[in-house]
Amino acid sequence: MILLATVGLLLLGDDAALRARLQKELDLLREERGFPGAELGVARADGSSFALATGVSDREKGIAMTTDLLLLQGSIGKTYVMATALQLVKEGRLDLDARIAKLLGGEAWLARLPNGPDITVRMLMNHTSGLVRYEFKEAFTKDLSAHPEKVWRPEELVAYLLDSPAPFAAGTKWEYSDTNYIVLGLVVEKVTGAKLDDEIDRRLLRPLELGHTVPSDRRRIPGLSQGYAGATNPFGGVDAMLRDGEMVINPQFEWAGGGYASTAEDLARWMRSLHSGKVLDPALLEAARRDGVLAPMLGKDVRYGLGVIVLETPLGPAYGHSGFCPGYCAEAYWFPELGAALALQINSSDLAKWKGKGSPRAMLVRLAQAFRA
Repeated sequence: MILLATVGLLLLGDDAALRARLQKELDLLREERGFPGAELGVARADGSSFALATGVSDREKGIAMTTDLLLLQGSIGKTYVMATALQLVKEGRLDLDARIAKLLGGEAWLARLPNGPDITVRMLMNHTSGLVRYEFKEAFTKDLSAHPEKVWRPEELVAYLLDSPAPFAAGTKWEYSDTNYIVLGLVVEKVTGAKLDDEIDRRLLRPLELGHTVPSDRRRIPGLSQGYAGATNPFGGVDAMLRDGEMVINPQFEWAGGGYASTAEDLARWMRSLHSGKVLDPALLEAARRDGVLAPMLGKDVRYGLGVIVLETPLGPAYGHSGFCPGYCAEAYWFPELGAALALQINSSDLAKWKGKGSPRAMLVRLAQAFRA
């Protein structure tokens, strides 16, 4: 009993030292970059997890950032859609090389979709379809800002691309685009006969007890931290994204392209579950990582698999995803060499102000190095 107690005290001491080391690094990053606040989540292979916070959640009100506040994940939400789709592949209900024209054949807009007849599910998942980004088209950002109460149907988002030429033939090049996952979400709903968010909740969030992860499907999201998008923000045209507890735009538009808010600890726990084999068949998880294509837009030697960004870091390979939503940035990766997932969520997307001193992903890698120190 004395030996066990001694070991327990040593482990607690090690954990306290780790938290102190990470807190120091997180505070230093905020001082160097000048972003308002951030949360860091850590989830280890042994099942333990914890979170840290720095800075403020609301500059004007002087409210501190805390680890129980929600922040928008941005494109990291694609990983829930990816996991759901790959579970359907395992169940024999979806084929990665099936053409979407067959799966969504009843949709009238398909004939007007760039590369529509040639796009497969795999191409949607790894961004090789040739579908460009609807969300940065000027017509869309104007409509989004002008109609903050509007609830967007996926078909309305896709409509911003219809009848336009594709930049390349399907399957021949890589270009990141939320439109791919909007169409993938429609495929999942067609196959399952269920709403996408309901399917994600049933398959992933409830079984994994991710109780602090919610769809960002409305303007008022309880517990959401203020977010800052900068003076040149085209999404709503303002810096602070919350006004009287409501977002100045409806984040519901992200849907399958992002569409979730969480604490950083929940996000780290999700990334650990996804990449440590609790969610996907091992062969499919390996394929999702292995089948990556070079993604120069994301950095030198970075590859994009089936909903997975594959990085080479000083700590070895890392698997995860990055996220951006007006007012918020996020990075979440599983580091096999550490036996841990780390998630960094920042309540600012004003990259022009602080990215020159290091990208959010570089910050996460620096925190991972502090984890190992």
